[in-house]
Amino acid sequence: MKVYGITNCNTVKKALDWLKANHVAYEFHDFKKLGVTPEKLEEWDAKAGYEKFLNKHGLTWKQLDSAVKESIKTKQDALKLLQEKTSMIKRPVIEKNGFLFFGFDEQVYAEHLK
Repeated sequence: MKVYGITNCNTVKKALDWLKANHVAYEFHDFKKLGVTPEKLEEWDAKAGYEKFLNKHGLTWKQLDSAVKESIKTKQDALKLLQEKTSMIKRPVIEKNGFLFFGFDEQVYAEHLK
């Protein structure tokens, strides 16, 4: 299982704490240190649609210039921005045997990760 995120994100911290408490093994991919490839973003988009993981509620989106926000008109525009500003990806991203989930939800984790 692979967990993507940022170590100082509170939601990621909650998710990692849950995984540890439930003895779920995982590999952590830190967006700040390792970034994210265009191929990985395309894969997530194909499975879920970029709208599912483009976090428009976070501080990074809110701090963007309105012209940049308005320039996001296509999938390619969104994926390019997400690669440049990985902190705009809804976190954590969980991948496990075809299962893909964005965010933290104890019930979903209990159903799919135990």
